[in-house]
Amino acid sequence: MSVSFDLSGRIALVTGGSRGIGEAMAKGFAQYGAHVVVSSRKQEACAEVAADINAAGGKATAIACHIGDMDALHALFARVQSEFGRLDVLVNNAAANPYYGHVLDTDLGAFQKTVDVNIRGYFFASVLAGRMMREQGKGSIINVASVNAVRPGPKQGIYSITKGAVLNMTKTFAKECGPHGIRCNAILPGLIRTKFAGALLADKSQTEHYLATNPLARVGEPQDLAGAALFLASDASSYVTGEYLVVDGGFLT
Repeated sequence: MSVSFDLSGRIALVTGGSRGIGEAMAKGFAQYGAHVVVSSRKQEACAEVAADINAAGGKATAIACHIGDMDALHALFARVQSEFGRLDVLVNNAAANPYYGHVLDTDLGAFQKTVDVNIRGYFFASVLAGRMMREQGKGSIINVASVNAVRPGPKQGIYSITKGAVLNMTKTFAKECGPHGIRCNAILPGLIRTKFAGALLADKSQTEHYLATNPLARVGEPQDLAGAALFLASDASSYVTGEYLVVDGGFLT
């Protein structure tokens, strides 16, 4: 029996798919046959990634959505249902981290935005995807969390807290949705060179600490996450659910 990473004929939705980790995952899925729905807040940015995928011989559709907006989230899944009639893979990757500083100085606005996207957005995206997958009897939900979920990052208090919640959310969906053939797993990236991680990368002391305690002694690249996502999306991981896959160069070791 061969191991299959083939995603031919499957529909994969990647939130936060217009750049960084999400873009790398979307392009990786497309290379293995999936029709990828690229989603993020700005339609133009989504369209650029979808165009790259289509130009390379893959299949992609761009649908803008701010997952912190419940109306927009419902509209996204309604369109996926209308256009494709199914959803095989959901990657919850879009995230918010508007505040970088001491936890005691966190204001309500930054708190609410982070919670609305990183917890409420992930939760209801998973609910809406899960309802579609339940009808099919199969599906894979992949939550992009963070090593901060295990080891809270300095000056990243509320972000770390929400990512910790994502781990428990992953276990919850895995337990309750497994009987419907739905798998749910999480990927925990370390420090990855993206625009999203700009504040951390600009903090020289934090970056130096990360590199000094990282066995591979480098900052990760978005492409480093693509293979992990492909594994969890495909039948290669058909007996894996409720698990956390750490991709951090050994930082948590």
